[in-house]
Amino acid sequence: MMPRSYPEIAVIADAHFHDIDADFGFSGVRIGDRALMMRSWSDTRQSTRVFNESAGALLAALEDVRKRGIRHVVLLGDYSDDGQRATTEKLAGILQQHSRDHGTAFYALPGNHDIFGPRGRHHTKQFLTDGGQAILVSSDAGVAREGGVFSDRMYCEGYPDGLRPMANFGYFRRPEYIHWESPFGSSDAPEDRVYDVTSPDGVNRYRLMDASYLVEPEPGLWLLMIDANVFEPLDGTFLDGEEAAFTDSTAGGWNAMLRAKPFILSWVSDITRRASLLDKTVLAFSHYPALDPFDGASDAEKTLFGDTNVVRRTPRREVEEAFLSAGLQVHFSGHLHVEGVTRRGYDSSRVTNIAVPSLVAFPPAFKVIRPTRHHLAVDTVALSAIAVDRDLLSGYRLEANGRHECGADALFAESYGAFLQAHKRALVVHRYLPKEWPGAFAAAILAMNVAQAAQCLAGGAAGEGDGLERSSLALAEDLPMIDLIADWYCLRQGGHLSIEHIEPERLALYRSLTDQFGRAPDAYDGSLPGFLGVFLGALGLFLDRAEKGSPNIVVPFERAQQDVPA
Repeated sequence: MMPRSYPEIAVIADAHFHDIDADFGFSGVRIGDRALMMRSWSDTRQSTRVFNESAGALLAALEDVRKRGIRHVVLLGDYSDDGQRATTEKLAGILQQHSRDHGTAFYALPGNHDIFGPRGRHHTKQFLTDGGQAILVSSDAGVAREGGVFSDRMYCEGYPDGLRPMANFGYFRRPEYIHWESPFGSSDAPEDRVYDVTSPDGVNRYRLMDASYLVEPEPGLWLLMIDANVFEPLDGTFLDGEEAAFTDSTAGGWNAMLRAKPFILSWVSDITRRASLLDKTVLAFSHYPALDPFDGASDAEKTLFGDTNVVRRTPRREVEEAFLSAGLQVHFSGHLHVEGVTRRGYDSSRVTNIAVPSLVAFPPAFKVIRPTRHHLAVDTVALSAIAVDRDLLSGYRLEANGRHECGADALFAESYGAFLQAHKRALVVHRYLPKEWPGAFAAAILAMNVAQAAQCLAGGAAGEGDGLERSSLALAEDLPMIDLIADWYCLRQGGHLSIEHIEPERLALYRSLTDQFGRAPDAYDGSLPGFLGVFLGALGLFLDRAEKGSPNIVVPFERAQQDVPA
């Protein structure tokens, strides 16, 4: 029997769509002949994603999808900025228009930014107004009364109301689907797709909706779309359904799924069993990674920085074991804005997690998958070369002038990739160093160039015992440690996609440093040289991942499907 092939599928993760033409009750900031609803640069440089550029990046990705003739697109969660009513409705309109014009089917999954619990939550954001001045816009009338702007269009809905604008994109059955089901059966009614959760003290009880579904869009191809958002009730006294009554799904992911939604794994096991009997190919998707997307290369973070976002969001070994037991072989994830492929398993039982980068963080990219009955080919489509919106840069510079700040490199970027790389450097300065790094070490390291850091590690005086080749010494003396740190974060997130954005001479210097001074996390002794050594040890692992990575991978399905007609 000849291998069956299926149509290509695009996988877009973490688009975080923000509408720069939205109406939130004020005029925005005027740049030339445009009135823009711009989020501030001061907020952007502290966020792991950019905001205003998201619309352009998504439209560029959809245009690429159109040119490739792809008719199926998975939205892997966090498709909206923060689930705001206005944002989600505008996104749904864009997707619906693309579907009408090009016959594209979209299959959405909720991420932690798209929806919250049973009642939703308020949002307050900083925008730019006349002259680049900042103003707060909030769905909370109490906050808005303190000098901001009130707009109920900023509110983020809960389940199921937050799904309704996206109803045409997989969450509910459509006539063209060959098969559709949820973990609860064939009904797609929200009231038939609920599960019980209780706070640890047994006082707060809720019935929450789960938005997972299985869809067969093409004969023989099953897309398993898993809602891995987890909202667990907390102990205490709360208003019914209020935000404070629940854990945030952001750090929960699959670790919390095993505890709060065990019925999902039972359903998945049943799906893989039926798929084998019926000769179906199963591809699984959820917003959260099922395996460590850094493949162990980020273990140093816990040693150096403690309980960071990355550490909290890393799946435990129990998740891997649950996926293997359920028979899943390939899973696509977003959430951490990382490029990476992680494989685990033994003998004929293996699972591969393919982490899909974000459209709004370095490096911007999406995936194109080409499934057959016996293997899966995955290509990476980079978006770094697309243009950056000059009006947005002008708006940021207007803001910086009003704050009497020097313009950051990002505000003069020549391409979207260059903008995001410079944003990463600003993120190091305004978020990672002040919020995650030990203060004394951060101050000491920032005062160094790379040559001085090498001297600190070698225990020698300036120019002595630094262990660097003479050819690298001049570069090391001219390179501030802040640049090495920014490249550390770029390599961590971007893997092979980041290589082309870092000069070869720098990469060679980094390899020399890691080979000579890199240490494992368990070698940390609490000293500044010890900190630097573990930091460089992690850099070496990031370099390994980047150099071994590829924009194109093939994942074999280890357990062959039965050769029977579908």
